[in-house]
Amino acid sequence: MLRLLADGTLYRKGRLERGDVFLFHGRVVDSSSFREGGGVPLVTPLQGKLLIPGLVDVHVHLREPGFSYKGTIASGSLAGARGGYTALCAMPNVNPVPDSAEHVKVQQNLICRDACVHVYPYGSITKGQKGIELVDFPALSSHVIAFSDDGRGVQEEGIMEEAMRRVKAIDGLLVAHCEDESLLHGGYIHAGRYAGAHGHKGISSESEWWQVERDLRLARKTGCRYHVCHVSTKESVALIHRAKREGVDVTCETAPHYLLLQDDWLQEDGSWKMNPPIREEADRLALVEGLADGTVDMIATDHAPHSAEEKSRGLAGSANGIVGLECAFAVLYTGLVKKGQLPLERLLEAMTMAPRKRFRLPQITLEAGQPADIAIFDLDAQSTVNPAGFASLGRATPFSGWKVFGSCIGTLVGGEMVWERE
Repeated sequence: MLRLLADGTLYRKGRLERGDVFLFHGRVVDSSSFREGGGVPLVTPLQGKLLIPGLVDVHVHLREPGFSYKGTIASGSLAGARGGYTALCAMPNVNPVPDSAEHVKVQQNLICRDACVHVYPYGSITKGQKGIELVDFPALSSHVIAFSDDGRGVQEEGIMEEAMRRVKAIDGLLVAHCEDESLLHGGYIHAGRYAGAHGHKGISSESEWWQVERDLRLARKTGCRYHVCHVSTKESVALIHRAKREGVDVTCETAPHYLLLQDDWLQEDGSWKMNPPIREEADRLALVEGLADGTVDMIATDHAPHSAEEKSRGLAGSANGIVGLECAFAVLYTGLVKKGQLPLERLLEAMTMAPRKRFRLPQITLEAGQPADIAIFDLDAQSTVNPAGFASLGRATPFSGWKVFGSCIGTLVGGEMVWERE
């Protein structure tokens, strides 16, 4: 199909510029090729609306196979499309765990059947994510985007070091959930003022950054390509900043809730419970500064749907995890860009180009010849975050009720509109 996306504000080569994008046979083409295609194009007048390469989320829980009552490939990928995402990386805490090519195939079959955006599965680091026996990394490498035991940190240093050596040997990427379980002591929210004032058991910042520190030492020793999941503490930011300056091959992500929320705002509601927990204002500010200066490379949602019943047990009893795909860009644009804390170009880099580069995904640049995986946003449109209208089967989000700008109005994958706002 011939399609003309006319008069948009294009994010291209790290800059914003006004222009048109021509599409033919699922790819961006130049204007001359477009004219040679013949026929009458479908014209979408954008009137300055933002046109970008599709967003990428390297940390999403799609729950299939094994936990379809929480979420499915179909519901999760549609949630992504509604939020402007064209590529999602699916975390390995499913059943069967993707710890062999045979197990990955179970998930891949569902992806091929049901996904409306690109979905790339992870492989686990250890068999069954039990932290004991390493997977066959070479056998898995061509089937997965990276390796992670997300949901649990690898507790034994010797196992983590050997994992890094083996992942280094295949030039893979090791993605770590950093959490020292010996320091948890039954905690379930941040060990800050709110926990103390309301009688909750707290999780210390050390439980995260001590393992970040250990892993950075091992990455320096082994030369492994290393990526830190959902960074939430100021100490982790400082450690990663220093390691980068020393030449360690490390990147990291944080999530919208760590950039925008702080633990003084907690409510007695399961929608505010996730792991790692929302930290203090000093941590939030360090994360925003780290995102601005490039220490924090990218933003991932850690989209983690649960059933309504699993999230109905308050802070102490609810399952860890919130959803975020459908509102991530809007809350970040409203809370950071509109408030002057971050340039729009840096937000877009952290949600499009940086994750593609680190995870070696196809680069989408709105240049001629590139796949037409594109998202369109109306930055002036105001809306209210309403989980009841989400495509995600899980609806728990602390952003419920937020007044936001920056609605996604259309998402194309391979030139086809996979979601469009009515």
